[in-house]
Amino acid sequence: MNNLTPSSQNKWFYILLLILAGESVFILPFVLQRIFRPTVLETFNLTNVQQGLCFSVYGIVALVSYVIGGPIADKYAPRKLIAISLWLTALGGIVYGSFPGYNTLLVLYGYWGFTTIFLFWAPMIKATRVWGGSKSQGRAFGFLDGGRGMVGALFGLLGVLVFSLFLTNEVVEALLEERQAAFKYVIWISTFLITIVGILVWFYMKLDGDNEKDLIIKRLDSSQIKTVIKLPAVWLLMLIILCAYVGYKLTDVFSLYAKEVMLYNEVESAQIGTYLQFIRPCIGVLIGLLVDRYQTTLWLLVSFILTSLGAIMYGLGFITSSNALFFIFSILIVATGVYSARALYFAVMEKGKIPLIYTGTAVGIISLVGYTPDIFAGPAMGYLLDQSPGITGHRHVFWMMASFSILGSLAAGYYHHLYKDKAAKTK
Repeated sequence: MNNLTPSSQNKWFYILLLILAGESVFILPFVLQRIFRPTVLETFNLTNVQQGLCFSVYGIVALVSYVIGGPIADKYAPRKLIAISLWLTALGGIVYGSFPGYNTLLVLYGYWGFTTIFLFWAPMIKATRVWGGSKSQGRAFGFLDGGRGMVGALFGLLGVLVFSLFLTNEVVEALLEERQAAFKYVIWISTFLITIVGILVWFYMKLDGDNEKDLIIKRLDSSQIKTVIKLPAVWLLMLIILCAYVGYKLTDVFSLYAKEVMLYNEVESAQIGTYLQFIRPCIGVLIGLLVDRYQTTLWLLVSFILTSLGAIMYGLGFITSSNALFFIFSILIVATGVYSARALYFAVMEKGKIPLIYTGTAVGIISLVGYTPDIFAGPAMGYLLDQSPGITGHRHVFWMMASFSILGSLAAGYYHHLYKDKAAKTK
């Protein structure tokens, strides 16, 4: 694998473009609503359940896209697939910026489920494995997820700045039409930047010489699928990613928690979502620097345990408007666990003996189960919040997070045990 990595001259520019692309593609469907959730609900006239159902449509289309897009990533150069995906996603921003009705939003999220996954997800994972080589997978995926977090945070800061600049009145006094007009500028600027990133990826995220040809298979057939599904790591990663991704999806509730439970205004609650995004790059970089020296699988287990502990604190109702500092501290605990797991669950593919050339196929199969929270997590969260308004509904959401995190701990613990035993037997 080492002979396929970018040259030292191009190495850091390669990962920088991969990081930019890795988060830019999700700005419109996910990052904006995570940071501006109260604003999105009001300006699009949505309930929590309706927003969740938009994510369900996205998830259904995405699941099909994972499976059929995975093998495609083993056939064509990652940079070309990633660039096309970015441009197609940006086109959806034109529709989103017109503030369409609920039915059109459902179609748009289905479209994004295709554009952000089919030509993007598996190529991104494969390109990251290439960058990390055989000895630096933890660093590669840690830097990728940490960098994506930084890009998301910077987009969030930019969005909050643009939103506040285009409000003609104080946020608490602004009419719905004024908030909608200000948010439109946030959408348009995001769409433009996504398009620019796609151009940069197409022309500059290249390997030296003919190395790109060594990453692709000559033809697609069923043998690669048969090879991949025989690997125990593939089946375990399905469950690990499923549990980790539920935790990640449910962090969308933090900005709404800030408004409904901590009693912050819209800008302040959006700032909480943005601060959360800044925790992610810190965790990703730290993980990237540390885990390759130790057991990546052990760190994955620890991340699930942290998420469980943080979620239980919320579930027990300890965090209220009278405990502002405790609110920030508990966010840090949950975010550390959630973002550590995100940085590590693909980093352990190397240890699980998944062949590099079949990365796309493996990612497609793993994602078929692993990313089903795109279908059910949003509606489940919306149902819990709408059925039990106030802190009670939020407590139910965090008990859901805790339950999946505990299950993830068991799966990650077995993965660690299984591959540590294998390594020992080969000595």
